[in-house]
Amino acid sequence: MSDLLIFVGWGETLIFIMLAIASIMALAVGMERTIIFKKNSNKKINRFAEELKDLLRNRDTGSVAELVEKSGDNSYTRFARFALERSDEDSRGFEELMSGKIIEERIMLEKRLTILNTLGNNAPFIGLLGTVLGVIKAFHGLGTLGSTGADVVMRSISRALLATAAGLFIAIPAVMANNYFAKNVKLIMQRLEILSKEFSASLFGRKSKTKKR
Repeated sequence: MSDLLIFVGWGETLIFIMLAIASIMALAVGMERTIIFKKNSNKKINRFAEELKDLLRNRDTGSVAELVEKSGDNSYTRFARFALERSDEDSRGFEELMSGKIIEERIMLEKRLTILNTLGNNAPFIGLLGTVLGVIKAFHGLGTLGSTGADVVMRSISRALLATAAGLFIAIPAVMANNYFAKNVKLIMQRLEILSKEFSASLFGRKSKTKKR
């Protein structure tokens, strides 16, 4: 039984180490993704997307190029720059290239979000495992020490419950952050789909008019 208690004690310590590492990972990923999404979803970027649509509807590709060059690096400018570089493609080939670029941007935006999703789903279970191990240790102490060791047992149970609390403390912000980022990815993808159609209509609508003349 003593060997089992040693294993339980090591396991409990390992759980707290795992939770500490998980909290650091969640914080690091959250901060890194916040920086990335801040470049793609602020008021300045939203204005850029609206200006870009207006210019495309007026078929002013020269002004589009100027706007893209002075608007920094983000998903929209990379997409617009790629579209302008591929403007000599035929309409079907252009649409395929735009779809591919949208997928590429989605992959970049969703990078590391699986870490947040995994931590959000599994941190409570890791904490619960720590609690179970702590309760096993506490009840063994109760059986060994009896009523004279009640204080020791209560402290063991309190520490055990701390593991579950720590797991929830990690999981709740991780789930909230993951949902927030996933919502932003969806919004950016929708806007890129709109820009893709705007580029297609602007570039190939102009070419068809030129051919008619």
